[in-house]
Amino acid sequence: MQEQSISAFVAATAQRDDRRAKFELESPSLLEVNLDGRVWAKAGSMIGYVGQIKFTRESLLEHGLDKAMKKLFTGEGASLMKAEGRGRLYLADSGKKVRLLRLEGDTLFVNGNDLLALEDGVQWDITMMKSVSSMLAAGLFNVRVSGHGVVALMTHYDPLTLLVKPGQPVFTDPNATVAWSGSLNPEIVTDISLKTFLGRGSGESIQMKFEGEGWVVLQPYEEVVAQRGR
Repeated sequence: MQEQSISAFVAATAQRDDRRAKFELESPSLLEVNLDGRVWAKAGSMIGYVGQIKFTRESLLEHGLDKAMKKLFTGEGASLMKAEGRGRLYLADSGKKVRLLRLEGDTLFVNGNDLLALEDGVQWDITMMKSVSSMLAAGLFNVRVSGHGVVALMTHYDPLTLLVKPGQPVFTDPNATVAWSGSLNPEIVTDISLKTFLGRGSGESIQMKFEGEGWVVLQPYEEVVAQRGR
């Protein structure tokens, strides 16, 4: 990139004030929330704000005893915070690209670590896929979102969406799987052999299998996060 004056740099990177929607992309990796009320965002994702905004980390019983028990059991990475008030809120996480999806009565599943924000009216719940092998500690945990409103997802680099068709199952790496349609109910399949234990396997011993009709969003990056439940 060529050098530029300070005034040119400020002009090129300054926030834009001609925004109207609640969720807007300030850049491919930065979400602007035009807040007048409340939204839920990934804990720790706030990088700045303008106005009168109060942040409250999601309490254990915020969404009832059932979700509290799930979070205690899973250690789910989808810890949320409330942002309440009026102003402009800026959210980002690790430079990941942000995608905005408007739910119109739809349901989808999202990897907890890839959920950046959601409008207050969107319903969510933690879900678990039980493993077929005791080697997978406690199974896989994700977030089911549904209803009406906007959900902000994140991916490392540009995502790829694979279509799942009847009779044509799709297999994915769990660490590269970001989201999938609510019509799908994936299962965990394993290809564990003696070579795997001896360090001579392919490295792809654990996979997600999607059957039916729907879609799966992948990122070109295998993300392993502590306490992710994987």
